[in-house]
Amino acid sequence: MILEERDYRLRPGKLGAFTEAYERLGLPVQRRHLGEPVGFFSTDIGELNHVVAMWRYADYAERSERRANMLNDPEWADYLAAIDGLIDVQNIRILTPTSYSPLR
Repeated sequence: MILEERDYRLRPGKLGAFTEAYERLGLPVQRRHLGEPVGFFSTDIGELNHVVAMWRYADYAERSERRANMLNDPEWADYLAAIDGLIDVQNIRILTPTSYSPLR
């Protein structure tokens, strides 16, 4: 199992516009192709204007296949157009569980 952590730092004042567009346009496409997310989070204390999404996959091959299908979906292009200019920085990490992790 691998866990993908996607951290989006949004431009100041754009959190509401981003989360609204994501819930309306992006999330339905992702659920269709990626399955159910592990979770979504926004920052409340510390560095603000962040949204973090987490997805679970069996392995890199599953991740690659699911994401390729999503990227070819025309509705994903509509979502990307809707959030154009809202994201300042995007960081993606692939996390693998330790032998003692409850998520395995």
